[in-house]
Amino acid sequence: MRIAAIIPCYKVREHVVAVVEGALQHVDHVFVVDDCCPQGSGDLVRERFPGARVTVISHTENRGVGGATKTGYLAALAGAYQILVKIDGDGQMDCDCIPALVHPILGREADYTKGNRFFRREYLTTMPMLRLVGNSVLSLMAKASSGYWNVMDPTNGYTAIHATAAGEIELAKLDDRYFFESDLLFRLNLARAVVQDIAMEARYGSERSNLRIAPALLEFSLKHLRNFCKRFLYNYVVRDVSVGTLQAVSGLLLFAFGVAFGSWSWLHSAAVDRDTPVGTVMLATLPIILGFQLLLAALSFDIANVPSRPIQVVLRPREGGGRGAGPATTERSSS
Repeated sequence: MRIAAIIPCYKVREHVVAVVEGALQHVDHVFVVDDCCPQGSGDLVRERFPGARVTVISHTENRGVGGATKTGYLAALAGAYQILVKIDGDGQMDCDCIPALVHPILGREADYTKGNRFFRREYLTTMPMLRLVGNSVLSLMAKASSGYWNVMDPTNGYTAIHATAAGEIELAKLDDRYFFESDLLFRLNLARAVVQDIAMEARYGSERSNLRIAPALLEFSLKHLRNFCKRFLYNYVVRDVSVGTLQAVSGLLLFAFGVAFGSWSWLHSAAVDRDTPVGTVMLATLPIILGFQLLLAALSFDIANVPSRPIQVVLRPREGGGRGAGPATTERSSS
């Protein structure tokens, strides 16, 4: 399969040349997207890599890392590349990890792979404590909103995606800013794509990330809640009504009734200055306990419902034929 790398560029002039050089050792083509970089990163790449294996695309206005990545995806898909690898231009990602990222996709084991800096304990020693805590919280929210309970480190931008999976999601609807990777996971779940984590070590040097964890937590929380509601409605109401649907709906209703009735009873008893009857307490407590158990059962059902069959296998059952099929093998391009 032909492999393309997409490198969004914004204030990465000091590192982008080394990143492009590293990527060219493992991919057929590199698409550098200059996201209106004030440092002229795109012009530098054009000057240093005049050959045909590097294409520079320039935005006239800043669209964010997500917007730049979408531009690169569209260019790579138009060029008929089968695997699209996204690498940040700040030098924090080791390009030698590209083979590990693409291997599960080449083996038809996954549709989308992403780096995971939490996979091995020794990798965490290089991560600043604020990032470690912030990413842990974001990972938990991303698991719930995307439905991929088997992945970690959702904001990791080191990813690879099969063209079939990229064609099944609506790129235009993806977030243009730092929520891009988390939003992409949500869209991949709707398409029932298989996602796999790849262990990687983050490299922190003189570069500075433009993502600020504290403000991102509030913004990401609201967007994760939105995606969770959308995913539940589509997967458990529109697409299919399952036992998980019944568990979630009945559990939520019982839990809400118990909390509401218990609160009202407590306030009413406090207002008249008398003890709440035992029967009233039980009438509030039992729905809360039962509802909580049903919600836990629904959570367990959702965890077991993580996509397990790659859509590149489902939609491309035979190489060389079928929907969205391409050549089984393609020699590595020299241009």
